Amino acid sequence: MGEISDGIERALLTRPVPTGASALRFLMRAEKGSTKKVARLLGVSQRTVQRWVTKKSGARRPPGPPHVRAIEEAVLARWQPQIRARRRAQAEAEGFVFHTRARFGFAAPASSSDDPRVRWITQYLPGEVARELFAARDAGAGEQQQMVILARALGHAYFRDGGHRAHGLHIAFSELEFADFSIG
Repeated sequence: MGEISDGIERALLTRPVPTGASALRFLMRAEKGSTKKVARLLGVSQRTVQRWVTKKSGARRPPGPPHVRAIEEAVLARWQPQIRARRRAQAEAEGFVFHTRARFGFAAPASSSDDPRVRWITQYLPGEVARELFAARDAGAGEQQQMVILARALGHAYFRDGGHRAHGLHIAFSELEFADFSIG
């Protein structure tokens, strides 16, 4: 995932996602203790899952790196679904605050105040932007497409002051260092 997708995921959650051994315990609880269902979910044998969760110290084997990643993805897909849906609906209805550090400005003549440069920006963006961003993300849009959506929204809200000034200038938004979203 990219910075924008990661930022959106962090904003939708209220508690940290389980990692390590607690992630496997979460999957086991989610599948009602069935090692068979967890094995099918992760694409491994039932015996492998049994080795990961056994209480016997000599028989226990930790999951390898490729399996750890599969476990993390499976947990993330099942973590707080109702809270995610509620926070998404809230962002789409009320908007959100976008925090970023990136190269941002208008494509303007050199030495103008709007020349693209690295800026810290914290800006409220309306619910329409959230709807567009979520729709693009759901459709499989990449990081670049999501940056275009945010650049257009930030240009309108930050530089153009909601459409009151700086009409017709081209927005430059690149070199994204981080992206965080605050909902509600």
